Amino acid sequence: MNKPASKETVLPRAINHFVNGKEMNGTSDRFGDVYNPALGEVASRVAFATEAEVAAAIEAAHKAFPGWAATPPLKRARVMFKFKELLERDLDKLAAIITSEHGKVHSDARGEVIRGLEVVEFACGIPQLLKGEYTEQIGTGIDSYSVRQPLGVCAGITPFNFPVMVPMWMFPVSIACGNTFVLKPSERDPSASIHLANLLKEAGLPDGVLNVVHGDKVAVDTLLNDSRVAAISFVGSTPIAEYVYRTGTAAGKRVQALGGAKNHLVVMPDADLDQAVDGLIGAAYGSAGERCMAISVGVVVGDIADKLVEKLAERAASLKINNGAVGDPDMGPLVTKQHLDKVTGYVDKGVEEGATLVVDGRGLKVEGHESGFFLGGCLFDNVKSDMTIYKEEIFGPVLSIVRVPDFESAVKLVNDHEFGNGVSLYTRDGDVAREFSTRIQIGMIGINVPIPVPMAFHSFGGWKRSLFGDHYAYGPEGVRFYTHLKTITTRWPTGIRKGAEFVMPTMK
Repeated sequence: MNKPASKETVLPRAINHFVNGKEMNGTSDRFGDVYNPALGEVASRVAFATEAEVAAAIEAAHKAFPGWAATPPLKRARVMFKFKELLERDLDKLAAIITSEHGKVHSDARGEVIRGLEVVEFACGIPQLLKGEYTEQIGTGIDSYSVRQPLGVCAGITPFNFPVMVPMWMFPVSIACGNTFVLKPSERDPSASIHLANLLKEAGLPDGVLNVVHGDKVAVDTLLNDSRVAAISFVGSTPIAEYVYRTGTAAGKRVQALGGAKNHLVVMPDADLDQAVDGLIGAAYGSAGERCMAISVGVVVGDIADKLVEKLAERAASLKINNGAVGDPDMGPLVTKQHLDKVTGYVDKGVEEGATLVVDGRGLKVEGHESGFFLGGCLFDNVKSDMTIYKEEIFGPVLSIVRVPDFESAVKLVNDHEFGNGVSLYTRDGDVAREFSTRIQIGMIGINVPIPVPMAFHSFGGWKRSLFGDHYAYGPEGVRFYTHLKTITTRWPTGIRKGAEFVMPTMK
């Protein structure tokens, strides 16, 4: 008699490293669980790299560097052109990977891939971007010219909220400039980075030029301390950004470290109220607020606050929230249960400190996804600048409304905050907009634009404690960050020697 078949235990899918052109199983006994946040279930496991595994990736990049740096920029650009073509082919596949591990809705995930692809398009122009300058006859018989040359092995440490876009702020420009690269993506949603690495291999990138290692602080510290790594790019929270900057620069590396944000949207009394509401709703609750450019504070000037809050409350309470892969919701879940608890704690704190919770999204259950990490849109009114929910980055679907009497108060409020990433102003008055843009101490400003993320041919970065280092991300600043400037001054002797000169040379 046959026995009933026992139900076999299905192990979570393993996510591998990518080193020297191929996927490699991790040898570490330390792993991280990767969730499907809409279901609240572990979907895969990612091995955390050991120091030796990170060192092997660095060594692969180190060995690949001389050959890749010597490759003509035009040939590097052709790899980028092919990579762009493959990204367009796999756009929906990449978006589905993002949604399955991050939780953002599919349309938003597609937008993320497209914004990353725009940086690849920028990198396709690298032959022009690397052109130097030439000056003939700076002195009698003397010419001078400058060139930009790659640094060597570069590394990127990226956050969970944009598992495709933020890595592509970094490695396309770095690689196009002639560097090799080691990427340490977020351990919360690492699968997309492996897909990108395989696409670059398919595009013709030589083995070892791009490597991907997964992990935690062990991997980060190995990258920061290895002398073969010339430069580090980081995006994440301000405390870690500061740690990466201080540790990396102390080790002699070039570092750009983008930190946290508390982005304001100022609504003037003359603004189109419906447009301002649209801007606030989309920028505060899109991607469940898990964006470094999310608007988390609405600053309402004058006597329009009651009407604005009424409109916001109606919209926030009616947000469509569901699995990001199902239908066309406005918002999906948060990335992990731990993060859900953290954001919920901020809402609790706001109530405790006396802010008015107009819309309460706590305890939301989505039918068929009862174990998912969902939080409904939360709206606070009467928030004060000394409250925790105003001062700290929440990184969730929580919008705080601060009421101020006039334009000067709004400018002071924004400028007094420790973060200086992004800000937006809604007004019909061009003079007010110009004054605001001139005086505000923020890196990225939108006028009637809620999320002022620069296009790839500009550069992204904030001020104050939102950026550590001298260079912004991608665009022209990215080319400068990932290259050394070299200036060569030449003279070809005629055979007439004048002997040694002991004074500072001047051009005659």
